[in-house]
Amino acid sequence: QVQLVESGGGLVQAGGSLRLSCTASGSILSINDMGWYRQAPGKQRELVATVTRVMLSNYASSVKGRFTISRDNAKNTVYLQMNSLQFEDTAVYYCCAYTYDRRGVYWGQGTQVTVSS
Repeated sequence: QVQLVESGGGLVQAGGSLRLSCTASGSILSINDMGWYRQAPGKQRELVATVTRVMLSNYASSVKGRFTISRDNAKNTVYLQMNSLQFEDTAVYYCCAYTYDRRGVYWGQGTQVTVSS
């Protein structure tokens, strides 16, 4: 089992920045990809960004150029630096971790990001 604990959400004005963190514990050697998803009210959960253990990253087109995902394997932590935030970025952001065979996925409890226009 893997436990994920997120932090760093909050309220920010449009154009501002926030940094989310997610630290994994437990069976961390089973994890390859880590990343972030988000879910806005009335919408489905969507991919934001993922990063592998060897730092290969992938972004949703809506955040490319504004968000940066990074990872510190020594600290078992993944970060999401969010710049130029827009009202449309308002959502609950969830950290996730995939096992190497991608048959297992773990989720954090979610952290609220609210962008005021």
